[in-house]
Amino acid sequence: MTTKIRVIVVDDSVVVRRVVSDVLSEDPELEVVGTASNGKLALAKLDQTPADLITLDLEMPELDGLQTLAAIRKRSPRLPVIMFSTATRRGAEVTIDALALGASEYVTKPETGGGLATRECVKTDLIPKIKALCARPATIQLPRLRSALDVAATAVAIGVSTGGPPALHALFAALPMLSIPVFVVQHMPPLFTAMLAERLAAAGKLTVVEASSGMRVEPGHVYVARGDHHLVVERDTIRTNQNAPECSCRPSVDVLFRSVAAAYGAGALGIVMTGMGTDGMRGSEAIRERGGSVLVQDRASSVVWGMPGAVVRAGAANAIVPLDGLAPEIARRVRVGG
Repeated sequence: MTTKIRVIVVDDSVVVRRVVSDVLSEDPELEVVGTASNGKLALAKLDQTPADLITLDLEMPELDGLQTLAAIRKRSPRLPVIMFSTATRRGAEVTIDALALGASEYVTKPETGGGLATRECVKTDLIPKIKALCARPATIQLPRLRSALDVAATAVAIGVSTGGPPALHALFAALPMLSIPVFVVQHMPPLFTAMLAERLAAAGKLTVVEASSGMRVEPGHVYVARGDHHLVVERDTIRTNQNAPECSCRPSVDVLFRSVAAAYGAGALGIVMTGMGTDGMRGSEAIRERGGSVLVQDRASSVVWGMPGAVVRAGAANAIVPLDGLAPEIARRVRVGG
């Protein structure tokens, strides 16, 4: 018999707690082992009841979400925590703060608070993330990684999802000034991607902006795809669109990678980082077909090894690199100063 994933639901709204608990309990793989209306009660519940994951509201009395998350991280550094927040500017700002503090993932809560919209949100967004974060790693036979000519990179394209914001922060804090452009797809809704760009700009040496259609591509600049918009790169110009999602994602890593492959050929360097799903696999194949290279973040440093693992299993990766090794490897391939 498969052991159920044990979840504690923390939200100051009794309606949200009930709806989330009811929908989670309908799934045979999940079990709600406790609820709490504020952070103080959540910490007490966690002391009493073993849990595999916590869903955590942001705006709460006694202890708010950020304070509660900080306390959880002191006690349980690796316990998955999903923030459940509204898609407002304030919600986006605090969610980005929470991700920087060590939250594993987030889900945007419908502003109505309860009812059918919340039920659908829990089914389509929250439950898949719970299962991805709590999945036991499968043993896979890794294919032989394909080598590539050591061609200097003329553009870097990064794809990332679950666990992405803190990983991107660590990466950009470690990168030196680069003489080439960098493009980023992080699976996030509007508002969140603008906040992410601001945080990454403050993290390191590169100029980071949220991409908009018509922007000129400049060296040393980082272009973050806007939420709900695909990012397409032409040699000198950024284009965005709202074409159909790919891999259920908009922005999609595959869309970005294909355009970078077409624009930069053998100079394209793709980086696939932590995330659930397979977005980026087909795009990585497109980069390899044009003579470019692809690096993936390793399993140990990834929150979820879905996207990187898919690229590896497809045989489209040149190398598997730990998070703290990505910046030096990117710098080497760009040949900074050389």
